[in-house]
Amino acid sequence: MKQQKWGIVGGGIMGMTLAHRLVQEGHKVTLFEAAPELGGLASAWKIDRFVWDKFYHVILLSDLHTRNILKDLELDDKIEWVETKTGFYTDGKLYSMSNTIEFLSFPPLNLIDKFRLGLTIFVASKLKNWKRLEQIPVETWLTRWSGKNTFNKIWLPLLRAKLGESYKQTSTAFIWATIQRMYAARRSGLKKEMFGYVQGGYAQILKSFEAKLVSEGVEIKTSHQASEILSGPNSLPTLKFNNGYEGSFDQVIVTLPSRISVNLVKGLSDLETKKHKDIEYLGVICASVVLSKSISPYYVTNITDTWVPFTGVIEMSSLVDKKNFDGDTLIYLPKYLLPTDTMFDASDKEVEELFLGALKKMYPFLTDSDIKYVGIARARNVFALSTLGYSVNLPEVKTTIPGVYILNSAHITNGTLNVNETIQIAENKLKEILKVK
Repeated sequence: MKQQKWGIVGGGIMGMTLAHRLVQEGHKVTLFEAAPELGGLASAWKIDRFVWDKFYHVILLSDLHTRNILKDLELDDKIEWVETKTGFYTDGKLYSMSNTIEFLSFPPLNLIDKFRLGLTIFVASKLKNWKRLEQIPVETWLTRWSGKNTFNKIWLPLLRAKLGESYKQTSTAFIWATIQRMYAARRSGLKKEMFGYVQGGYAQILKSFEAKLVSEGVEIKTSHQASEILSGPNSLPTLKFNNGYEGSFDQVIVTLPSRISVNLVKGLSDLETKKHKDIEYLGVICASVVLSKSISPYYVTNITDTWVPFTGVIEMSSLVDKKNFDGDTLIYLPKYLLPTDTMFDASDKEVEELFLGALKKMYPFLTDSDIKYVGIARARNVFALSTLGYSVNLPEVKTTIPGVYILNSAHITNGTLNVNETIQIAENKLKEILKVK
């Protein structure tokens, strides 16, 4: 294929991956990002005296697409691999759930419940036909395999924590994808969780990625917020931006969330517009909390008590060397909710007081003097809900506007939203686009 001029709208991991692979195919690429820096949901920010990820991320041994990108950036050999532990907070108590013995001694479930829970996870890890699971409500499937008691005590609180009441419209493919990824993270034999990170976090990864793109000839334009995408002269896609910049391209890929994308792209058919707008997203409010001391040995503590306002406790310091945090402890407190939830309109101070009040109740030994910093990050469109029949109703990447494609994380149909799945869908869909051209 002859060299073409491509415009990529959205400078997150997906947009950066597309730009990287397109220049490798010999094309000329301009990457546009509304924010002052690249990264999107993977971006970093200043947390107290150090810089780290705005939202929590981890690399799994099985994240081969991420590791291939890191290899291109000469960072793969700089991944630090650490064995991590998992905790459960239920009925006001903290339990370790990091091995089989601890699982068997978990008090909230009797022996039969534990057997059925383990069987559920094992069955989900072995199933291959995820499309069939798309037709089954997640509550129906989990109750069938785990039993009503286990569903109410374990699965329901976890589903509500991650999905809110939207779990009622969610298919079994959601829990299947979650179990598949976490199961793949465990090595055979000892079955230990091995998670990884790059020194410096995603700030270092994004810095190296941007430098790589520049060296490859990608033109990067940050602080460029798209205002309109339409078919211009000679039927070439034309991009217009709020700062007055305008440009025409042979091909354009929009990587923004579906509802934002269809409002930008002019001339779409009613059907594809409806399909994009019918995709239901969940957002996140995430507190980054710096503490003077550790609160647990667990990387993630799952929470089943419904009074706790956040999804879980992610103690990044149990994975990442504390020297990255000036010797302090960094934890994340995420809350997943609909983009229309009124909590998005609450002030940072209101969210901080709500979250810290619950955190101190969970860990009574924490005092106000132990809390050194709190930052509140928000994103209204994080991941698309895996509703019944999701993949069947998903809009095509190719739009009715010549040369315009809409590709985003909503096109992940058999996985969960994470950096690895984002890179994978970008690479796979790009191959399909280039094959057609």
